[in-house]
Amino acid sequence: MLDTESIRALLKELPFSPGVYRFYSNENELIYVGKAKSLRKRVANYFTNKKNLDQKTRSMVRKINHAEYTLVNSEYEALLLENNLIKENKPKYNVLLRDDKTYPFICLTDTNFPTLITSRKIEKGKGDYYGPYTSVRAMNSLVESLRKTFFIRTCDLNLSEKNILSGKFKVCLEYHIGNCKGPCEGKQSIEDYNTSIIQVKNILKGNYTSVKRFYQEKMNHAASDLQFEKALFYKERFDSVSGLEKSNLIVNPDINNIEVYTIAKRDLRAAVNFMSILHGSIIKTRTIELKAVLEESDEELLMHALFMIHEQGWDSNREVICNIELPILSNYCKVSIPIIGDKKKLIDLSLKNAWHTLTRYDENKKEKPETRILKTMQADLSLKDLPTHIECFDNSNIQGTNPVAAMVCYKNGKPSKKDYRHFNIKTVEGPNDFASMYEIVYRRYKRMKDESIPFPNLIIVDGGKGQLSFACQALKDLEIYGQIPIISIAKNLEELFFPGDNDPLYLDKRSESLKLIQQIRDETHRFAITFHRLKRSADTIVKTEFSALVGIGPATQKKILLHFKSLKRMKEASFDDLSKVIGNSKAEKIFKQLNKEIN
Repeated sequence: MLDTESIRALLKELPFSPGVYRFYSNENELIYVGKAKSLRKRVANYFTNKKNLDQKTRSMVRKINHAEYTLVNSEYEALLLENNLIKENKPKYNVLLRDDKTYPFICLTDTNFPTLITSRKIEKGKGDYYGPYTSVRAMNSLVESLRKTFFIRTCDLNLSEKNILSGKFKVCLEYHIGNCKGPCEGKQSIEDYNTSIIQVKNILKGNYTSVKRFYQEKMNHAASDLQFEKALFYKERFDSVSGLEKSNLIVNPDINNIEVYTIAKRDLRAAVNFMSILHGSIIKTRTIELKAVLEESDEELLMHALFMIHEQGWDSNREVICNIELPILSNYCKVSIPIIGDKKKLIDLSLKNAWHTLTRYDENKKEKPETRILKTMQADLSLKDLPTHIECFDNSNIQGTNPVAAMVCYKNGKPSKKDYRHFNIKTVEGPNDFASMYEIVYRRYKRMKDESIPFPNLIIVDGGKGQLSFACQALKDLEIYGQIPIISIAKNLEELFFPGDNDPLYLDKRSESLKLIQQIRDETHRFAITFHRLKRSADTIVKTEFSALVGIGPATQKKILLHFKSLKRMKEASFDDLSKVIGNSKAEKIFKQLNKEIN
């Protein structure tokens, strides 16, 4: 299974773009293929949302050794590519797609007066195929629209010249309702019919502008003739074509047994993307990263990657398309650089994947200031991990009264105020900062240990060697000493002490890491002293207000404050309200001393 660092590296690398991801086991076996509208969000769910995964998915995640991915232009293309890869490789955990279901095509039959049919299988010699389409509804809508717009027959009659001349067939209902011009009875010539077929072919190849212009003209003409029902019909057809996704078509079915190679290069680094096309669909894809040690040419780098891909031999019958000249390979098979058409679209898609692999870390070079400072701190303090989670402790008391403590938390170099904590000192009497530090550190990490909450990457103690020693003892008693780096900072000379070291560490006063440590220390002190003042003020108020009341002891005072929350609300309370809390006798005493009448 991938470790935490590998998962972080993978998720950091993945883009928020549509594509297909592939998980591999330790044996380099492809165990799962999935599609995603956003690769990073989808893949992250497997590792950050484990509680909501079913048993089969958790089992699959445990077997992941590494992952690969391929970018596509849209979610539709991701769906089709996923289907092709699953059918070709039959991964263990893609059980729901093992029925070999294929996406449908539109076929323009190779007959006299061709017809439009839909099919999930490509039969050689039957006609020209267009697709595949991810939406059956959209495909059927297009077929129906083309039939009605260009009067394409829906029957499967053998309309040979001999059969038509012999009067073998009669027109059907489609002719009478205006959807067909009756070629079966010779009412439409084959020349006129083929003119419509040429338009249909252009539309099926993706020339939507032509068909929308056709509908627009028909709609305007019908409207000008006040034929509003017909105008509405053409508007509906226009909207139907406008809503059809151009990306439903990944590859023209005529493109078969082709391999695509593209290379992207920057300085001495290069990335080569490979795609294998079979029966009009992408069935394999892979990207290899290379480094030009001796300034090799693009051709040399690409050929090196090609032989890495074809470790088990090369099929010279395959056509290769590429984005650069390959004279060496031209001696063994057909090699071309497409400029237009569907093959050029394949080159663009392949090059998109190559460039992404080459530039995926570019955005990370623009490092955030917080990350830079944390890296500096990691180096200055010789920490194993980046201190993305820091916790700092401080005590506060005045001559031993109202002893309290506080802990503040910084995550990714910024305060995480929801994780701040106050502590009332429970086991220490008098002004003993060392014992108080032991208590709060022990309480904090005992709870985290019991609840399996991840420990911080660094603990900071406000104080010198004494406070640090007692904090370390707390960690030792919890049997977690050594698992969390811990330091203390002394206020006077800003000395940093490490466990077991007699000599402090002095960082440059201008050091960014020292400034962050000081900021965290000061924030902890502020948080602790604020809590101490609030508690001291509350005690002062209680003692002052209750000092004039005779016969009202500490226990009664506590009951009153817990119920009414403040002395002001207690004074405003009725006799009945007060007596319900402390009884009639004590309530009567308070009312008499406050010169209030009992109702």
